[in-house]
Amino acid sequence: MSITKYGLFGKLKALPGQGQALADFLLEAARLLHTASGCQLYLVSTDVTDADTIWVTEVWDTKEDHDRSLQAPAIRELIGRAMPLLAERPEPGMTVNVLGGKGLA
Repeated sequence: MSITKYGLFGKLKALPGQGQALADFLLEAARLLHTASGCQLYLVSTDVTDADTIWVTEVWDTKEDHDRSLQAPAIRELIGRAMPLLAERPEPGMTVNVLGGKGLA
């Protein structure tokens, strides 16, 4: 029996040459989310063809857990510091129902 979890795949485009700096902010977010209720996975990746494109993969127990995490003061402050590095407004992420797999409880 599988248990459905809330998943997101997001793409962020940094200003030219700022991909690593943006990735560093997102990796800091991952550290902050280590103890967030319902966060199962927060994975930060760079695109192999464009170092200024960052992909974020998230798995949460529920959408409410995800939404609540965005209200945490430390996360809101981090988002504010990262926004100037973006070349464009982030596209809405792809939302998926995560059914399970290796590494997920």
